[in-house]
Amino acid sequence: MTNLRSAIRGRVLLPGDDDFAPATKPWNLAVDQPVAAVVEAADADDVAALVRYARDQCLTIATQPNGHGATGDVDGVILLRTGQLNEVRVDPAARTARVGAGVSWGRIQAVADPHGLTGLPGSSPVVSVAGYTLGGGLSWFGRKHGWAADSVTAFDIVDPGGHRARVTDESDPELFWALRGGGGDFAIVTALEFTLHPAPELYGGRMLWPADHAPDVLATFRDITSTAPDELTVWVDLLHFPGSAPLVAVDATYLGHPAEGRALLRPLGDLGTPTSDSRATIPIAELGAITAEPTDPGPGLARGELLTELTDVTAKALLAEPIEPLLTVQLRHLGGALAGPSDSPQGPLTEPFALYLFGVPATPDTATAIRARQDELRTALAPQLSGRKPLTYLAPGEDASAAFTPDALARLRTIKRERDPHGVFRSNFPVLADPAS
Repeated sequence: MTNLRSAIRGRVLLPGDDDFAPATKPWNLAVDQPVAAVVEAADADDVAALVRYARDQCLTIATQPNGHGATGDVDGVILLRTGQLNEVRVDPAARTARVGAGVSWGRIQAVADPHGLTGLPGSSPVVSVAGYTLGGGLSWFGRKHGWAADSVTAFDIVDPGGHRARVTDESDPELFWALRGGGGDFAIVTALEFTLHPAPELYGGRMLWPADHAPDVLATFRDITSTAPDELTVWVDLLHFPGSAPLVAVDATYLGHPAEGRALLRPLGDLGTPTSDSRATIPIAELGAITAEPTDPGPGLARGELLTELTDVTAKALLAEPIEPLLTVQLRHLGGALAGPSDSPQGPLTEPFALYLFGVPATPDTATAIRARQDELRTALAPQLSGRKPLTYLAPGEDASAAFTPDALARLRTIKRERDPHGVFRSNFPVLADPAS
């Protein structure tokens, strides 16, 4: 594969090169990536050249801006890094943005913020816009504006033949549909354009209490979310950081006047004085500060589920035992526009809550214990689990079929067979185990 270097202007790393091993690492350092090469594309033309090379050599490409959704299913593939595709353009009058495939949500939010506009990011500012959106994109503001993918208006892509193209609903409706939440199986996205949404004011933050407040916090969370307007998003977190006492947190955002947000969250003030309370009017650019997730790579084991309801039985199952060795058990309130019409592979997200179970596998024994605790909670909550989950909630070893309805999955598989019959592209969660099948 040494002749790959002559085809690419960007950096090419092969086994034996000094920087090869660190370049293969995804964001989640618990995932091993036994790739054959790493290519850091200089631009979209470089991506096209790489695809032509892979097609001619019967090789497969897996694209990762930074690898937040890595699964390790990349044995022998070429790992494509798109970090240098870093264009950011905002048109405040048209309320649109254009970003390259390597751009993170923090960057676009910083540019949109001065214009009173926002994209539809999740909780972390370092997740790439492209990877997140190809997986649908569950946003802080999804209750108001739906999936992040619903706001996309165009993709710049390289197809399996190595040709560059612009894809819209008018130019290629089938591929456009697949890219808006179906994953990275169908083309390499080099840039995307999407609608920005008004956000002249944003109120939000985190409240923390000792864990013995958890039953009351969870009950209040249920009450608030039962009548919450779409502008309000509330999450509850059971937390246990190593070496510290367990805690319970409420994270919230409100797209509107701070006084309205404070009024909607007033019942939380009846739960006793919190350990800390960061709620305030905040800039859109500082959205990631609410949960303050790590911005450097590290190991993690996560499982995600969707809950059909949050009842006394659900609460009892969540609080029956300490969460350790898990670091976080999080419930996100969904609903609103997420449950409404969506012409995307994900479709309407009718489940009202998402569950996220996360631990840090510091040792092999800890990893085993984390998986066991995740399984215990999932078993206890089984009657309330829908069996489906967002594509970005899938964990290594899970299958794309869990993210889509049978009809949507069949349509995605047809598009994959027609557009990429030789399997030039491999997403984190392929819609086909074998493109020829």
